[in-house]
Amino acid sequence: MKSPFRVAVINDEITQDFGRACEVASQEFGMDWIELRGMWNKNLLKLDAKEIEEARRILEKNKLGVTDIASPLFKVDWPDAPRSKYSPKHDQFKADFTFEQQDEVLERSIELAKAFNTDRVRFFDFWRLDDQAPYRAAINEKLRSAAEKAAQKNVILVLENEPACNTATGAEAAKVLGAVPSPNLMLNWDPGNAAEHDEKPYPDGYELLPKERIGHCHCKDAVKKAEGKGYQWAAMGRGTIDWVGQFKALKRDGYHFAVSLETHWRGAGTPEESTRQSWAGMKKELQEAGAL
Repeated sequence: MKSPFRVAVINDEITQDFGRACEVASQEFGMDWIELRGMWNKNLLKLDAKEIEEARRILEKNKLGVTDIASPLFKVDWPDAPRSKYSPKHDQFKADFTFEQQDEVLERSIELAKAFNTDRVRFFDFWRLDDQAPYRAAINEKLRSAAEKAAQKNVILVLENEPACNTATGAEAAKVLGAVPSPNLMLNWDPGNAAEHDEKPYPDGYELLPKERIGHCHCKDAVKKAEGKGYQWAAMGRGTIDWVGQFKALKRDGYHFAVSLETHWRGAGTPEESTRQSWAGMKKELQEAGAL
């Protein structure tokens, strides 16, 4: 696949059967890259040595490189702050780690990055607070300290803008990147998530970002709900995000890391078929942007 980007898909958006997910990504979609989040109904961080070995064997068999470890790092409540309304009642993606366990989560994520031969770990900046101002400096300090630990192992942390967390949009991401200038902290730019927080991700949100700090990109589409309040996920190419423009801009700006399909939309019945249809839309948009 000829592209200036590492064209990828998040494995468990296809299926929890890791062998099948890799087969679809590699043989059917024609990809050389995959993003790892969960497999065999386990969060990636909970895989044992035998499962890691098996996963590596499957990757090799399908000739797939790993873009990053999609870790749940810092997807927890900030201590001593009011509990976030986004704080889930149950774990997400089989991740049920506490704030006290976050140093272990970071360590384990870095270990997994090494095991899967990638230099990137995706992370967050805690469940969203109604007023983050009193805590923001301390949160930034925590991000800076985590990036420093990652730097010791030559790993880059990519912060995802996520509507349920304190950095949701391009505007908010630009502020955090300005406050934490560490070269080992980059952005996982997610236009779909920015749209869900009522930002026009491209061109508006993207224009605010320091382009050299974008280290990963998630691809999903969204459409405004019929009643006008909020958004719902759509297959790539069927939503309101100008992905052709976004891909063109990334290419123009010299971005060469992952563009990773994070389907989320489930309109085709099964995760696999939904991802298949979403990939068809994404592929067309990459081609229209001259990036495939």
